[in-house]
Amino acid sequence: MPHFNHTMKAAVVHDFKQDLEMQDVPVPKVEHGQVLVKVKASGVCHTDLHAAHGDWPVKPNLPLIPGHEGVGEIVEAGPGVTHVKVGDRVGIPWLYSACGHCEYCLSGRETLCKDQQNAGYSVNGSYAEYCLAHADYIVKIPDNLTYVEAAPLFCAGVTTYKALKVGNANPGDWVAIYGIGGLGHVAVQYAKAMGFNVIAVDPFDEKLELAQQLGADRTINPLTENSAEFIQREIGGVQASICTAVSKQAFGEAYRAVKRGGKCVAVGLPPETMEVPIFDTVLNGVSIEGSIVGTRKDLQETLQFAAEGKVKTIVETKRLEDINEIFAELEAGKINGRIVLVND
Repeated sequence: MPHFNHTMKAAVVHDFKQDLEMQDVPVPKVEHGQVLVKVKASGVCHTDLHAAHGDWPVKPNLPLIPGHEGVGEIVEAGPGVTHVKVGDRVGIPWLYSACGHCEYCLSGRETLCKDQQNAGYSVNGSYAEYCLAHADYIVKIPDNLTYVEAAPLFCAGVTTYKALKVGNANPGDWVAIYGIGGLGHVAVQYAKAMGFNVIAVDPFDEKLELAQQLGADRTINPLTENSAEFIQREIGGVQASICTAVSKQAFGEAYRAVKRGGKCVAVGLPPETMEVPIFDTVLNGVSIEGSIVGTRKDLQETLQFAAEGKVKTIVETKRLEDINEIFAELEAGKINGRIVLVND
């Protein structure tokens, strides 16, 4: 326990769909294999909003402190922790911990572990001054990345980087990024850094302009033209379409934009179902694959791209106390890039 404080400020969900409450809560106690991180910054993800609203089939237990893009400094290490130490700069991702011994963990697919814990969902997260973490599942931040730059990479960054890997495109192939929001604006940059040609799809012209500034080769607004027809006609389809948007229509167009033998990678989480034409899927040899965050190894690679200056999240910083207004803006789709909460 840090000797300087026994309580901490935190934003707490007490009831679904209600405002979060700023409270003083006890600083969590460090046990075997755990570390306590003094949170310097925490990215705000759409998932945090879903957690606070209880939108998904598996609901988090309340009261809950959300947040799964928390970064900061280790201030205490529990017994049994040897590979990280007090003073290390680390991040606490969505994959808070996994079992380590199931078939998924053993085959390098730890994000599919059935016994995983998730930061800011099944366990308390980083919308607080301190956050407990499982020492084996935190990832170190490269020295030349600031906390604010690093925070969104722990979810938005690793999720899109992994989705692009899943898409099996080769350098020089075309990929489509559907939705140029918190995830999509990073996806465009990772796609370019990986050597792909990029077409960005979004209904907001200002987001398409942003995509162009970030390196997109082509842009299309689906409100003015069907993006799938445009992509098939203009470039013969894409090897991979990465759908970060949260709309059924986007998923349908992302599927139809794929060339024969290509992949539609599902990332966003709209509540609707996706309609898949069996005939076209079979005949064209296309596949649809879900991609959920990324492993610790994916995260190291994600951070390295940013450390080399190839990827930069567009960030606006706010205070933890602003969280309810931020959630309202997020729900209205008014946020460009990523909001990062900064603890002074």
